Amino acid sequence: MKFVGLPLADAYLVQLEPRSDQRGLFARTFCAREFASMGLETQYVQTNISTNVESGTIRGLHLQDRPCSEVKLVRCTRGALFDVIVDLREKSPTFRQWYGAELSEDNALMMYVPKGFAHGYQALSDGASAHYMVSAWYEPHSEVGYRYDDPAFGIRWPMPVTRISEKDATWPLLMPSNCL
Repeated sequence: MKFVGLPLADAYLVQLEPRSDQRGLFARTFCAREFASMGLETQYVQTNISTNVESGTIRGLHLQDRPCSEVKLVRCTRGALFDVIVDLREKSPTFRQWYGAELSEDNALMMYVPKGFAHGYQALSDGASAHYMVSAWYEPHSEVGYRYDDPAFGIRWPMPVTRISEKDATWPLLMPSNCL
């Protein structure tokens, strides 16, 4: 695996290093030794998958507040996604900045989402699926979210929104008192 540092502090794109032969392809999607050598999370307690019926669907922006903060390692296993992270750590030099990358079954990139970052994505294809590992148990009382269209972030989503849950559409706008 190759770890590509992003413009946001502590965040990475992870590139797989596939090996192929007459049988097909093989690649590691996680190696605790390699992640530890980069100072990244190596303990994950849950793996999730989400599938989206229609391109243009947005999920997010989500995170868990302290003490249940979590790291996510996100990969697209079907179709394509525009994956977005937002740094909400008030003391970070990249506070309130966002970064987005296309993750797809073809490019096999993964997004490493550090603690204190909101995460969301937009499906770029019908039936797009995200597979992600998380480092902390889901705790409903610690769930936090922000609007995908919050002007404090200015995220430029690549497509018009076709579907979004009521919950995601009504998260609050960022206020200084609800940062991490």
